[in-house]
Amino acid sequence: MTVQYSVAARNAMLDAIESTTGTGAKLYMYSGAVPANCAAADPAGELLAMTLPTDWMNAASAGTKTLLGSWTVACTTGGTAISYRIKDSTGTTTHEQGTVGTSATDIVLDNNVMTATQNVTITAKTITAGNA
Repeated sequence: MTVQYSVAARNAMLDAIESTTGTGAKLYMYSGAVPANCAAADPAGELLAMTLPTDWMNAASAGTKTLLGSWTVACTTGGTAISYRIKDSTGTTTHEQGTVGTSATDIVLDNNVMTATQNVTITAKTITAGNA
């Protein structure tokens, strides 16, 4: 049998992601593929880095957690964004990673084909807890 959790338990698990990562979390985007796990080395081709707002996700509701507002950042180099990592404030410990694109990815951008100094806006990010 598959373990199931209440909505309240799922929401608490999701909210723990943001609190564990902490304030001053850093977002990085890369042209390389998503690594095998969060402990693996960073992908090749860092395209941008930004410090996230103090409160970067909405409170979890109904087993999902969504982006709070939108985030805009200037690219440091050109390339096509494929993956991202969210790290602690020191930029050393990866707490989350996933895919980047203009639709059907973990982080949705207004444009994932970047040129140096171009502003990119992150328009959507949703985490859904499993085992409902």
